[in-house]
Amino acid sequence: MPSPQLRQDAKEIIDTALAAVDPFRAVSQSLHLEGDTLTIDGEAMDLSRFARIIVVGAGKAGAPMAQAVESVLGDRVGDGRVVVKDGHGGETKIINIDEASHPVPDARGVEAGRSIAALVAEHAAPDTLFLCLLSGGGSALLVAPAEGIALADKQETTRLLLASGADISEINAIRKHLSELKGGNLARLAAPGKVISLIISDVVGDRLDVIASGPTVADLSTWGDCRDILNRYGIWDQAPAPVRQRIEQGLAGELPDTLKPGDSELAGVANLIVSSNRGAVEQAAAKARQLGYASLVLGTTIEGETSPVARMHAALARECQASGQPASPPCCLLSGGETTVTLGSDPGKGGRNMEFALAAALDLDGLEDVLAVSLGTDGTDGPTDAAGAWADGESVARGAAKGLKARDFLTRHDAYNFFQPLDDLIITGPTRTNVMDLRLMLVAGK
Repeated sequence: MPSPQLRQDAKEIIDTALAAVDPFRAVSQSLHLEGDTLTIDGEAMDLSRFARIIVVGAGKAGAPMAQAVESVLGDRVGDGRVVVKDGHGGETKIINIDEASHPVPDARGVEAGRSIAALVAEHAAPDTLFLCLLSGGGSALLVAPAEGIALADKQETTRLLLASGADISEINAIRKHLSELKGGNLARLAAPGKVISLIISDVVGDRLDVIASGPTVADLSTWGDCRDILNRYGIWDQAPAPVRQRIEQGLAGELPDTLKPGDSELAGVANLIVSSNRGAVEQAAAKARQLGYASLVLGTTIEGETSPVARMHAALARECQASGQPASPPCCLLSGGETTVTLGSDPGKGGRNMEFALAAALDLDGLEDVLAVSLGTDGTDGPTDAAGAWADGESVARGAAKGLKARDFLTRHDAYNFFQPLDDLIITGPTRTNVMDLRLMLVAGK
């Protein structure tokens, strides 16, 4: 088992990364009020032009983001409503915080989505400033099913896509075409008001049209993309009939597509990313250097199936220890992004980060002084209470001593139940942020 120092160092690196993407800090640092002048990300705006400021939004970081807006603007905020994941709420004075289900939407999300739509429509005018707070999880939480689509249809479609291994951009392409708010439609509803979206990115490449399914952004996906995605993963025939019918109507030109670049409703919209995975990884690398590790960032846009990605990280750790390449120990290999897990018919309990740790453990088996860590920055990995897990060169043997065969647990995607008896789960509780995943390989050397 690696020295306790490795785990302590990893914990310090993780804490530093999470602090770097704290939503309250990210938003409050992006806003500066002096008299009637509000500066947002360096751009000054005269608030005397506006009769009211309305705050809306959705996502796991919504509560601290709303608190930050209130701390800067105070009673200049006229009204607001933000929907967050269960357990991610917080105290606010003016802005209402609703909780709803994630990742599969529920009736509370529908009610919150309708309330947000009504609030925006009520105040849509040239002298209204809308601040839209968007973060990871917003796609599942900002729910306003299109005409003819029931909540159950969206729930079943979401479940199919999650189980198929579809990535977040593919899932969101479908969501946008089943929604009255996503794909730029919130901006359409707010026109001719001024809309400024403050965004915490939870998607690879920080694509504005994908984060929270882009409610204030032009959508690049099409009806044809929706059909192709469902066909690609072999779930077209399993998708609910109303979903297939809506896509077919769109393909036939019977329904309008989502907002596209150049549409007039987007003229008064600005979208600003205030926090992202890159910031978390860079701060983690800086902390590792401070602790005496040579830091090497492998990338912040890593996607693909989790197990092969884990094996690549483990192979690099082995090479560092054996040859000093691509970094000489003591070193810290870091990466960010979001991988996927394609589930079988009867999966166990886990998530992509725990699966990463378990796959890495198999490839690190017997190797000394190496620690692998993977966690979701939102504090949740899959439908569990864990953010991720630790693994080392003795994880497989320690599991075997308890009658746990690591490869069997990996095969059935049951990493949670492998790591729990070893006390190797990472439990952070809700972090109220979400900038995808953080992965570390700490190599102490011989």
